[in-house]
Amino acid sequence: MRKTLLAAAIAAVLAPGMALATTGYFAHGYGIKAKSMGGVGIALPQDALAPATNPAGIAWIGNRIDLGADLFTPDRGASIVGNGAGASGTYDGNDTKSFLIPEFGYNRVINPNLTFGVAVYGNGGMNTDYKTNPFAAFGGTGSAGVDLMQLFVAPTVAWKSGNHSFGASLNLAYQRFKAEGIQGFAGMSASPGNVSNRGYDDSTGFGVRVGWTGQVSPAVTLGATYQTKTKMGEFDKYSGLFANQGDFDIPENYGAGIAVKASPKLTVAADVLRINYNDIPAVGNPVDSLFTGTPLGSTNGPGFGWQNTTVFKIGLAYEMKPGTTLRAGYVTLDQPIPASQTFFNILAPGVVEDHLTLGLTMEMSKTSELSFMYMHAFEKKVNGSGSIPAVPFGGGEANLRMSQDSIGVAYGWKY
Repeated sequence: MRKTLLAAAIAAVLAPGMALATTGYFAHGYGIKAKSMGGVGIALPQDALAPATNPAGIAWIGNRIDLGADLFTPDRGASIVGNGAGASGTYDGNDTKSFLIPEFGYNRVINPNLTFGVAVYGNGGMNTDYKTNPFAAFGGTGSAGVDLMQLFVAPTVAWKSGNHSFGASLNLAYQRFKAEGIQGFAGMSASPGNVSNRGYDDSTGFGVRVGWTGQVSPAVTLGATYQTKTKMGEFDKYSGLFANQGDFDIPENYGAGIAVKASPKLTVAADVLRINYNDIPAVGNPVDSLFTGTPLGSTNGPGFGWQNTTVFKIGLAYEMKPGTTLRAGYVTLDQPIPASQTFFNILAPGVVEDHLTLGLTMEMSKTSELSFMYMHAFEKKVNGSGSIPAVPFGGGEANLRMSQDSIGVAYGWKY
């Protein structure tokens, strides 16, 4: 137990250095095995990170500890064209290039019907770092960008009855945020001193995730999961940026999955997940009202204009030989940023849609294994349409682009 708590503490300390954005600003999956299969896991629990996807899954994985990390490298940037205020140009948001994303899971079978676990993982995040400030023509100084990270610690219980299990996680959430180089928007804020260059601010909160897993036939397993909106404390230092005086909750999401044992060596799984970004005012409210006089930071004020999105995942696991499993997967979604909302989202260009994943697990002994993962998110561009108002910003369009790569490794111990 001491070793378990130490590993959890290490993961929690490392996590604030991460930033990720794959399905909007959520991760495409949780756990190296799931990540290498396109993030599937609602009906296919594979390790002690299962609570991050479906808490019912821990009833099926036995006693184990999993510790891993992946190195995430996004390529993000923007361009402004046809701007009368002098902002036209191409901007690279990669002054900070790579991020370490740790993960940790512990699972313990209490009795044949009851299992306890805890997962520590990065729920989501976003980072941009523009050495050349795309907002300089509008009053921004120095480098520009944002850094958002979200960490979950999820104690979990699952109850198993026959071929079905039901689980629940208490999601204890921590997030931190900073923004730089957008001082030019201070004059359009309800709290001008709390818009930009205030350093890091953090907040905490909690929510609940519940789930079900059922083996409906010897070859077919189904699953479903639901996570409530995670109510977070306010970012006081950025109460002049985010709607509702710095409010920034984590959105509700829910999904269903299927796993099919197609042959003794091949498993095929698929998930569909809905993420309700638009229900969070700071994220989902359109920025348009800013240009008609509604200040940043005000009650139900302007946001980033993100829409709700549905994520589709499919994955394969093939046992090449005893103890060696090859994995692959594909993820796709309709990215959440409309063409009319690209100007503000130069700070948060989470527009990737199509992801390809590969992975491998090798048993080192009867009780230990190593898993590897690679993910590539293909470049996606979103060209603005009516994105920059002529007054007071000079018109024109803001265009966004992003692609991503990630490599990861995890150690699993069955005890």
